[in-house]
Amino acid sequence: MTIETSETEKRGWFQRLKSGLARSSAKVAGSITGLFTKKKLDRALLDELEDALIAADLGPATAARLIQVLAKDRFDKEITEEEVREIFATEIAAILKPVAQPLTLSPRKPHVVLVVGVNGSGKTTTIGKLAQSYKKAGKSVMLAAGDTFRAAAVEQLKIWGERAGVPVVARETGSDAAGLAYEALEAARKAGADLLLIDTAGRLQNKTELMAELQKILRVIRKLDAEAPHDILLVLDATTGQNAHSQVEIFKAMCEVSGLIVTKLDGSAKGGVLVALAEKFKLPVHAVGVGETAEDLKPFDADTFARGLMGL
Repeated sequence: MTIETSETEKRGWFQRLKSGLARSSAKVAGSITGLFTKKKLDRALLDELEDALIAADLGPATAARLIQVLAKDRFDKEITEEEVREIFATEIAAILKPVAQPLTLSPRKPHVVLVVGVNGSGKTTTIGKLAQSYKKAGKSVMLAAGDTFRAAAVEQLKIWGERAGVPVVARETGSDAAGLAYEALEAARKAGADLLLIDTAGRLQNKTELMAELQKILRVIRKLDAEAPHDILLVLDATTGQNAHSQVEIFKAMCEVSGLIVTKLDGSAKGGVLVALAEKFKLPVHAVGVGETAEDLKPFDADTFARGLMGL
């Protein structure tokens, strides 16, 4: 089961995404526009365009690919900056389409989703928003406050649980996170819940400790369900830009990350990093967030994002 959106919702979401990407598109499209003092596409202009794309966090590999596509058809010909943006948007959409995959729940009860990411990435808020969306879609949802290290994270998840009308399994600060995850899975099975979302700690200061904790959670929940978790989602904050690459690498080494959710696109001029991540890691991007409310987290759409990024 995936979350469906009506046509009106899609139109409204496109506007929110477009305004959320305003800073990123000003950086990308603005720098392209600024280069068009001459109309012919020569080597110098191609180099400047490539530099502008790299500066806008699209990364060297993506920038080189876009420039190659542009040069192939239009080198030494007259071209407008809008045509350049259209060509780039089409190519960016082609990069993003294979990874734009909504989060789909299996028929298993409960479908277990482990949510990982550094502190401050919007992990707990994302779990709350997902809970609200699936509850609204008629699914029974349970939450597990597995970031037992931070009292604030537990409290925040309880608030989202109340808001969404879903139960939250929590323990006192400093409790064993794996034990809590086990308890939550037992409770979700007993209740016949469709979906169990498990929050986790995100402190990277001591990677070995965090890795040991995540691997213990996996071992423990697999005693109850050998196939759990059915998804391991990494939540990334768009404002971190190129740092997102190292976060994907670190968490992929710690656990089998199955997909990404990118948050805070509205607070960043670094939205281009999502394209670089898609090109490099090929991991599904399930959803993107552009604000505080549950409605501001939506399934990722390649065309909408590509056109929004290019200011079209």
